[in-house]
Amino acid sequence: MTDPDTRVPAPADAHFLDQLRAATDRAAAAAEPLSSAHAGAPEELLARAEQAIEAARAELLELSHDLHAHPEEGYAEHRSVRAVADLLARHGIEAEVGVHGLDTALRATVGSGEGPTVAVLAEYDALPGIGHGCGHNIICSAAVGAFLGLAAVLATGEVAGTAVLLGTPAEEGGGGKELMARAGAFDGIDAVVMLHPFSYDAAVQPFLGRRQLRATYTGIAAHASAQPFMGRNALDAVVAGYNGIAMLRQHIPDTDRVHGVITDGGQRPNVVPASAEALYYVRSATPETLADLCRRVEAIAVAAAAMTGCGYQLQWDQLPAYLPIRANLELAARWTAHQARRGRTALPPGVTPASLAGSTDLGNVSVRTPSIHPMIAIAGPETSMHTTDFAAAAASPAGDAAVLDGAVGLALTALDALADPAVLAAAREEFEAAGGVLDLEELLG
Repeated sequence: MTDPDTRVPAPADAHFLDQLRAATDRAAAAAEPLSSAHAGAPEELLARAEQAIEAARAELLELSHDLHAHPEEGYAEHRSVRAVADLLARHGIEAEVGVHGLDTALRATVGSGEGPTVAVLAEYDALPGIGHGCGHNIICSAAVGAFLGLAAVLATGEVAGTAVLLGTPAEEGGGGKELMARAGAFDGIDAVVMLHPFSYDAAVQPFLGRRQLRATYTGIAAHASAQPFMGRNALDAVVAGYNGIAMLRQHIPDTDRVHGVITDGGQRPNVVPASAEALYYVRSATPETLADLCRRVEAIAVAAAAMTGCGYQLQWDQLPAYLPIRANLELAARWTAHQARRGRTALPPGVTPASLAGSTDLGNVSVRTPSIHPMIAIAGPETSMHTTDFAAAAASPAGDAAVLDGAVGLALTALDALADPAVLAAAREEFEAAGGVLDLEELLG
């Protein structure tokens, strides 16, 4: 037996990232921040919410670090959601756990029950093997802080409105928000606010829609040497489909993405595989282009079966599809103003690279009600999300600053929508002009 020939991976070239960073810096220097024509909430109310968040600083950072130290994957976030409920209980706020059909979903409400309702969303699921490499500990703690800030204002009755904190499980592929929406979680909600850690401060960042396709091929097993002509190779069907999709990539828009893995390729080389399977993520920047790209990918998957004489089964979206985020610029402008009071410059749309785009189930909420999903910087542009380096940043001093700055930004934006009818009216008018409520099942079939 000879020793294996071993090589390490070739390092990635960072020149393109360097060029993106330089282009972003130039665009940021020339950009005009988003602005709103409306007054928003009175300064006295904004200051009261901010003070309440600062008073809870120690608890919010303790929550962030606790979640970071005990990461839990989607739909298994039992310890995490209980930590949120316990913190709220210490402030005299009762939270329901196990709502809207999900064991690890949470709902808490403060306010008069009259007037408009704004929801602040918390995520707390982590990634396998990486932990909080997407910084959901920051998302959660900032949302809780924002809710406490809103509670301090709404408790006085000076503003006729309601704030809801929704803990939304399994953003990392599980589609918790879509399942909660189907169960009525967003019924009666007039606006939604949440944030996400990133390598830039951005009021708006593109997020792509995403569907999942599981392609399973059935062939005929045979001895791969003695009687290969009697077999029908299911792995060949997977490979043909994978290569077909690779050729498709040069003929799709720059914002589109298709990537896949072979989840089953057979067991032994001397047996023609009778079954094989691949899983693909299909992403695009608009609901319409996502639907078109899915049709093209499906045609390739079907053709691969015909090429190899195999049977096939195509299954779309075992977990909910994600729609692109429809960012509400009126609410994003309010966020921009409130980040400025914290010393941050939230970049307007079109400044940060559109290629730095993933997907999120907040997109599914954003086509149901006016929503924002701004980004808050915790690391430099060289640090990618979904890495151990980003996970380290999520528990760093920069991550802690994002918890507090983000909590203030979310609370004050929500307060603007609750206290100034013109803000909410403008947000709603913009939402309707962008297409109003979309039906995901009708759109994607």
